[in-house]
Amino acid sequence: MSQRFTVSKSDRSSSDVQGEVNQLFEGDEPTASCQADKEVEATAEVVVLKGDNNPKESSPFINSSDVAAEKSQQYDGKHMALFEEEMDTIPMVSSLLSSLANYSNLTQGSKEHEEAENNEAESSRKKPIKAPQLGTLMGVYLPCIQNIFGVILFLRMTWLVGIGGVIGTFVIVFMCCTTTMLTAISMSAIATNGVVPAGGSYYMISRSLGPEFGGAVGICFYLGTTFAGAMYILGAIELLLIYIAPKAAIFPLEGLEGAEAEAALLNNMRVYGTLLLTSMATVVFVGVKYVNKLALVFLACVILSILAVYAGVIKTGIDPPDFPVCLLGNRTLISKKFDVCAKTMESSNGTMVTTQLWNMFCDSPFLNATCDRYFSDNNVTRIQGIPGVTSGILADNLFGNYYEKGDLVANKDAASVEGVDDPMTNSNSYVLADITSFFTLLVGIYFPSVTGIMAGSNRSGDLRDAQKSIPIGTIAAITTTSLVYMSSVILFGACIEGVVLRDKFGEGVNGNLVIGTLAWPSPWVIVIGSFFSTCGAGLQSLTGAPRLMQAIAKDGLVPILRIFGHAKANGEPTWSLLLTACICEIGILIASLDLVAPILSMFFLMCYMFVNLACALQTLLRTPNWRPRFKFYHWALSFLGMSLCLTLMFLCSWYYAIVAMVIAGSIYKYIEFSGAEKEWGDGIRGLSLSAARYALMRLEEGPPHTKNWRPQLLVLVSMDGEQNVEQPRLLSLTNQLKAGKGLTIVGTALEGTYLLNHEQAQRAEQALHKLMETEKVKGFCLATVSSNLRDATSHLIQSSGLGGLKHNAVLVSWPRNWKQADERQTWRNFVELVRETTAASLALLVPKNIAAFPSNGERFSEGHIDVWWIVHDGGMLMLLPFLLRQHKVWRKCKMRIFTVAQLDDNSIQMKKDLTTFLYHLRIDAMVEVVEMHDSDISAYTYEKTLVMEQRSQILKQINLSKNEREREIQSITDSSRGSIRRKNPAAVTTQLSVTEDQPGASKEEKPEEESTPASPPVSPPPPAPSDQVQLIHDTTTPASPATPATPLTPEAVQSPGQQVQMTWSEKSDGEPAKPPGAATPEGIKDIFNMKPEWENLNQSNVRRMHTALRLNEVILKKSSEAKLVLLNMPGPPKNRSGDENYMEFLEVLTEGLNRVLLVRGGGREVITIYS
Repeated sequence: MSQRFTVSKSDRSSSDVQGEVNQLFEGDEPTASCQADKEVEATAEVVVLKGDNNPKESSPFINSSDVAAEKSQQYDGKHMALFEEEMDTIPMVSSLLSSLANYSNLTQGSKEHEEAENNEAESSRKKPIKAPQLGTLMGVYLPCIQNIFGVILFLRMTWLVGIGGVIGTFVIVFMCCTTTMLTAISMSAIATNGVVPAGGSYYMISRSLGPEFGGAVGICFYLGTTFAGAMYILGAIELLLIYIAPKAAIFPLEGLEGAEAEAALLNNMRVYGTLLLTSMATVVFVGVKYVNKLALVFLACVILSILAVYAGVIKTGIDPPDFPVCLLGNRTLISKKFDVCAKTMESSNGTMVTTQLWNMFCDSPFLNATCDRYFSDNNVTRIQGIPGVTSGILADNLFGNYYEKGDLVANKDAASVEGVDDPMTNSNSYVLADITSFFTLLVGIYFPSVTGIMAGSNRSGDLRDAQKSIPIGTIAAITTTSLVYMSSVILFGACIEGVVLRDKFGEGVNGNLVIGTLAWPSPWVIVIGSFFSTCGAGLQSLTGAPRLMQAIAKDGLVPILRIFGHAKANGEPTWSLLLTACICEIGILIASLDLVAPILSMFFLMCYMFVNLACALQTLLRTPNWRPRFKFYHWALSFLGMSLCLTLMFLCSWYYAIVAMVIAGSIYKYIEFSGAEKEWGDGIRGLSLSAARYALMRLEEGPPHTKNWRPQLLVLVSMDGEQNVEQPRLLSLTNQLKAGKGLTIVGTALEGTYLLNHEQAQRAEQALHKLMETEKVKGFCLATVSSNLRDATSHLIQSSGLGGLKHNAVLVSWPRNWKQADERQTWRNFVELVRETTAASLALLVPKNIAAFPSNGERFSEGHIDVWWIVHDGGMLMLLPFLLRQHKVWRKCKMRIFTVAQLDDNSIQMKKDLTTFLYHLRIDAMVEVVEMHDSDISAYTYEKTLVMEQRSQILKQINLSKNEREREIQSITDSSRGSIRRKNPAAVTTQLSVTEDQPGASKEEKPEEESTPASPPVSPPPPAPSDQVQLIHDTTTPASPATPATPLTPEAVQSPGQQVQMTWSEKSDGEPAKPPGAATPEGIKDIFNMKPEWENLNQSNVRRMHTALRLNEVILKKSSEAKLVLLNMPGPPKNRSGDENYMEFLEVLTEGLNRVLLVRGGGREVITIYS
């Protein structure tokens, strides 16, 4: 329901109207400033909604403070009143869209994507952002063309066709181009799946495959780019020293043959390569802007050179150029060493004279000179090096001709006469193969010519629409270059003679660049163009590689590389440039283009392989965020591209491939163990999630077989008020049990409500995680909050784990000081925990005196782990010592197994059977059978049981009213006094004046743990002054070291005004002494007098106490010196009223033992003799 009224502006001020509207609508009104600007009288029609008339106290529109006023202006007119309290953490849609609209790409990988968004507003205030304007052609297509076309096309393409043949080389080109095309498709899918900041392949791989793969592949890509710079520099020096200025060589080649000539050439390459590298690095250091300005010039050189080749091919069909090749027999001669391709020639006077060629093979210029035999037996022929595209030479060049190093480059169709045993002389006059060639070598040399497909994605920050330009420009560039490469293979084979194609350095065509002989109008177009293009490509490599290293260093993936993230004031990566120059120098020292090319092929192929892997993973995992705009991709294409990359790696060089993989694997493991933890939403994490889901679903199919059983531990720990774990040694024991490689969940229970205590729960989980790292426990931690600790612990037991990956054993420490009155709920929770684990069929491990257990740094040089196998509950007692002995703490301890034989058991046969059983279990342990014959229940047992039941009755008083407590204590006192007087009046003493302030008579009990103070006996709340109760130990006989005094001493209850103390002594060997007087006939008579009192006891409790005492006596006798004792843990009573008695039984059972591990099986077999 609503009401309408009008308010005149002249009646009240605009601020009054505004305030009322604010209170009524909280944000739906026009701003005060707008109203103030209006000079005309106006009326405002307001709709008042009926409500509770209680505006929110936090509303900025009704708060008069300055802060509220500012927020009022902030939310004014934005209709955001419902969300105003969350505006500090949740931005408005308009703010989000504004930040996205102003988004600018950053340097490759230098910051996280989220940091870029957060810092964008601040950077926009400092200087205006220039919007990127590059389109597909200038931003992607032409840069890719420039990077793909390079030194291999100009220096090695003709040689590849000549060695591999047209068919073989076409297969190589097709395979490599297919690989890059499939990689480009995968890259396009990744690049269009959201905004890609400048960073190209490194950014895509690292954000798709995670920091480990991203760092490893990023460094490999960096090394590939660096070695590519070395290859371009070596190509430029080869052009300079062989084709442009041969006389500039520092180490002259004239007169040198074989290895000497080769060494001189390599030394020249090293010297000039180092000089050119230094000059290029200086240019990059001075300013990258000069490199970028020259990029178009270098691109023009590449395009003009390729056009000149095609023009020359067309011209050969019309008018083939004159490039003669001189053959001696079928051997190609080096044309620079002679002027005329003939042995003799006719002089002007008509006589025959010898030529320079004659002088090369004969010892004198005369016709009767002694000449080389091969020279004498074979004719000199002159053939056309470039017969033309219509000559039909293609048929002769279809198949390959592979050479060994030093073989002659020969024309197999020419006639040749040579003796089989004739040695080859004058080898320096022939064109020889400089390296051994084979198919896989050609693959390694050629592949660098198809790299460079990432140039467009590397410039994504400068593109107007990167998601549109990258796929179109990259695929178009690869299509163009692939057509050029494939057509050039066919055209070279159709235009150029085979011996010329196989002549790598053009020695048979006057030292011309072979592809230059085909170019029109002049070979110098190719020589000069290729020289500048290789120099430009080298500069681009020296520019891009340092920035890639800087991005990796700034990401913090590899700690040792962080120094390379520093830059000059203008952002230039100085240290990264220095590192790049040093690595590039390694490639230059190799000095051979043919040896450097396979190295960078490895690194690029590895990079492309992981791009394909990233796309395939994202497609198969179907993550919700995988929504590429580029739709023409498929996981099968990505897998095919990945397979081709892997195949090409081993085709190029299997040992280089292994080295590259070892490098990448080493970097991966280094980042995994030492690198910074990053969460980039990568595909590998998604793969882990999918694999985990699949494995969990498989685990749900049924319970694991006994052979696959391993302890999946739920470790329950308690935290103190400062969020510190009270039993840190519990995690040490967990680590020592983890030889089973099972699941570990460390849980803690907190009391309260989650809404109020969620921060406390988070701090508790952080403390648990930190302690787990300290103790080297791999697993998960969990803190559960509930209204009480019992329920929280129950929740942990019920809900921890997931599906089939749930805990099957619970590890919890024995409750300390459980006899104290304020710890009553603690032992009750413990007994309930035992019941719950039994109901859930979970094994239970309870270490007693956990502070005495060894830490992970301790070592036992000797000792025993004793197993007391009393009942069989699945074999946990056998398996746990085996797992412990796998750890270095317990490794040198020997295992002993004790079992108990009754009167009717054959102990000899039991020992034999147990030894055989352990042999089949493959467990090495000593076996001993302990005989425990039936015996009468001793008076000591009755006294223990009597004291226990009296204590249970006293504990009940905690929950009674004052009058009820007085009556109950009086009845217990009268009953106890009458019983003791009947037993032995000589042992009774009377003490007076025990005050209410001393509820416990003695605190000299041995603590349960050495570091824990003794627990005083539990006393009820203070009764009336006349009602006093005291439990007193015997102080006349000191306890022996083996069996110190324990809380299980008799208790006496006093009536008002007097105190009764009951005493007995213990033997030094740990056996309880008989009560006083029992050794005499009078004592025996007294015992019989006591019999009626004992018959009133619960006979079940008497039997249990008898068993506990007898077992404890035997265990102490055999295992008092053991490093660890494991024994079966009896179950709790079905009647809950006897819970405190259950704790007493366990206390008696383990009395006097240093380290005890109580084990209760989960109801299934965990160990088997079968394989």
